[in-house]
Amino acid sequence: MQQGEVIIERRGTAGIIRLNRPRALNSLTLPMIRTLAEALHGFASESDVSSLVITGEGERGFCAGGDIRALHESARAGDGLAGTFWREEFRLNHMIAFYPKPYVALMDGITMGGGVGLSSHGRHRVVTERTRLAMPETGIGYVPDVGATWLLPKAPGEAGTWLGLTGLDIGAADAIYAGLADLQVASSRLDAVIDALSDLPRGSSSSDVNAALQAFCEPRGESRLQQNAAIIDRAFSFDSVEQILAALAEQEGEFAAETRRVLLTRSPTSLKLALRLLRSGRRSASLAECLGRELGACLQMLDNPDFFEGIRAAVIDKDRNPKWSPASVEGVEPATVERFLKPAEPPLSL
Repeated sequence: MQQGEVIIERRGTAGIIRLNRPRALNSLTLPMIRTLAEALHGFASESDVSSLVITGEGERGFCAGGDIRALHESARAGDGLAGTFWREEFRLNHMIAFYPKPYVALMDGITMGGGVGLSSHGRHRVVTERTRLAMPETGIGYVPDVGATWLLPKAPGEAGTWLGLTGLDIGAADAIYAGLADLQVASSRLDAVIDALSDLPRGSSSSDVNAALQAFCEPRGESRLQQNAAIIDRAFSFDSVEQILAALAEQEGEFAAETRRVLLTRSPTSLKLALRLLRSGRRSASLAECLGRELGACLQMLDNPDFFEGIRAAVIDKDRNPKWSPASVEGVEPATVERFLKPAEPPLSL
């Protein structure tokens, strides 16, 4: 067993990876990304390993995403580490999506941003009654990344657009409905799940892993996204944020009103760029294409005032009162959005 910010162990036929920064909700650092990639490569080559399980230490979260304070400091310093982090993280996301062995993510507790990238690209995605999943980037002057612009457009109707623009968190039932998870298991049984996977015979297939997981599966509750699908689909079908806001204003009920209130607190620039990326993702042929486009946008974010202001308000001063520039979606010029669509140089290598 290897200890540190990532714990790596073998138990029976299972390779097990535990994110080990519980006080930071297991948020990812560059060394953790590199350790994860090395571990995945290693387990892939071990004939005695039938499945890989990734989980988070502590009871509060699987992974809250990337360490945005570190990204903020790197961007301020101009040292290039933020760009390196994104490149290596996105390569890891792509590796997970095409991992040759059954990859099981136990998404217990907070699963946001980079945590979604570590889990929802996997073959077997398990949520619990404690799961709170989100892509909250528009609230910090950033945009959905880690391949979210590939995943979210595949959700039913416009549920993925709702998730990507509002940044609101959802529970287990919504995560399954949105196609970001597969089944729900009680958090109290996760250790038993790992034991069952560890006891599988050498050479077990994804079907064998799925059968083992199904033994612990419990019925999911009602999905709020599914209940409000008609409202979501009607309002978020438009290709401009202004039209989405106007459509929400015309809808009756608290769900539409709450959604509109939330959107008005998000970075206007991030909203417009996120919608553009999500629509491009819907037309894309591969995850790699989406990751490459996201990387270009991320690198341009290093010159975006809202990126610094959003992180300041969220994790540095913690006043939760960002001052966006421009302050309204009407003030975001089309040329501003186009600037973020500049291809990454050098291109993302996968």
